[in-house]
Amino acid sequence: MHTYKYEMRDAGGNISTGMVQADSLSQASAAVSGQGGYLLNIAPANGMQKAQNLLEGLRNIRVESGPSLKDVLNFTNQLAVMIKAGINVRTAIAGIAEQVSNAKFKEILMEIKDNVESGQPFSEALARHPKIFSPLYVNMVRASEMSGNFAHMLERIVSYLTQQIETRSMIRGAMVYPTIIAVTAIGTTIFLLTFVLPKFTTMFEGKEHLLPGPTTFLMNLSYFLRTYWYAIIVFIGCVTTGMVFWVRTPTGRDCWDRFKLKIPLFKSMLRALYITRGLNTMGEMINAGVPMLDTLKITADVSGHSQYKKMWDDVCVSVQQGNKISSQLGHYELLPSNVVQMISAGEESGKLGEVMRDIADFYAKELKATIKAVTSMIEPLMIVIMGVVVGFIAMSIILPIFKMSSLVKS
Repeated sequence: MHTYKYEMRDAGGNISTGMVQADSLSQASAAVSGQGGYLLNIAPANGMQKAQNLLEGLRNIRVESGPSLKDVLNFTNQLAVMIKAGINVRTAIAGIAEQVSNAKFKEILMEIKDNVESGQPFSEALARHPKIFSPLYVNMVRASEMSGNFAHMLERIVSYLTQQIETRSMIRGAMVYPTIIAVTAIGTTIFLLTFVLPKFTTMFEGKEHLLPGPTTFLMNLSYFLRTYWYAIIVFIGCVTTGMVFWVRTPTGRDCWDRFKLKIPLFKSMLRALYITRGLNTMGEMINAGVPMLDTLKITADVSGHSQYKKMWDDVCVSVQQGNKISSQLGHYELLPSNVVQMISAGEESGKLGEVMRDIADFYAKELKATIKAVTSMIEPLMIVIMGVVVGFIAMSIILPIFKMSSLVKS
């Protein structure tokens, strides 16, 4: 005997559920139908439970999508406005959470509200969610709790996050057009080699000794692509997977980061990016009143590059030993000498935070100009490369035709 769960509607339109035991689904359906009414649904009880568990699992997967940096920016911006309007933190967080569309972020905000209501400082409640709120965010909030200038600090965090989002957007935007051109070039080349060139192969049968070297090379390449395409896909997949795992190792990450700073077109752009990110972080945290050692540690963590991270970590150790920041920075070539000199001047004058922020603003403008310059150089370069490849294939097809026609005339 098996247990089945059913739903049925009686003559009055009321829907009821129940359980019935039978040897088979058909016997269970007959038994329920014999009670009078209209059978809506019937299924094994354990099967329905599995279906419900599956649906619940799918809901959890959907909910688990965490908030983006833009969600954090919107939350911080709204919180700053509400705090300036005189609304307390708990009420502000609850009001913002009601309007958040991301279910996971809403859950996190409500948890933060509950922690604040239980007596925890706002910064400690944020620190419970390090994947959402960075150490920089938490430390700036903690510094504002000590100084009592909470609303102003939130505005500075908003400014910092806005700049980070704009920088990411510029970097990604700069790569869109070159990526499209590269994909188009590769796709066109594969199409010509696998679909167009084979149609000319029959014309050259028996005359392989008359074909020029480029044509022979392309015909062999075309045969290889059409015959072993699956092996090529597997090879590319294995190499890509291996590269991804290798880059995640400390040695691979270090080698990859060193290589990025040597790419001719991109090294100036990436260097400006890492300098802007590091100095902007330091400037914001120093001006917020965060202790210098904490500032240097966080700057190292958010640098995004193993070489720059090592530099800031070494600076942190040096400062802990009583040395100045500029004295250790002078040992590295990752920062221009004039930047090190300005940092030294900021230390001497006691305006290090302002100097850091001014340098970061300068390099942010430099980054925008560099991105435009790199993009303007990449576009014609990719077009030239695409033209050379397509032209090479076309000439490799046309040359043997001219050569054969000249032999016929002679």
